[in-house]
Amino acid sequence: MRLAWVYLLIAGLLEIVWASALKQSAGLTRPLPTAVTLAGLVGSFALLSLAMRTLPLGVAYAAWTGVGAVGTIVVGAAVLGEPLSLLRLASLSAIILGLAGLRLSSPG
Repeated sequence: MRLAWVYLLIAGLLEIVWASALKQSAGLTRPLPTAVTLAGLVGSFALLSLAMRTLPLGVAYAAWTGVGAVGTIVVGAAVLGEPLSLLRLASLSAIILGLAGLRLSSPG
């Protein structure tokens, strides 16, 4: 069960990579960011599918998208200079609390 959570965490991190590269790909017109996007997508989906062998569908998918959402907002703010309002920070906190709750509610 713990390995499934490791797979899921790495899958979420790869989601951050591919989403960030997609932004940089200019509509899939720049070769390197496009290649990074595709590689990140394949790796992320592969690890998500491995995690889903053990974890319930809803938990795995929600955690995967949650890690990706939080990570891409952090990358957007830290790297791309996107604004972080109080409401956005509060919403991020809610996602993080939800992720913690999903993890604590799952066996293993």
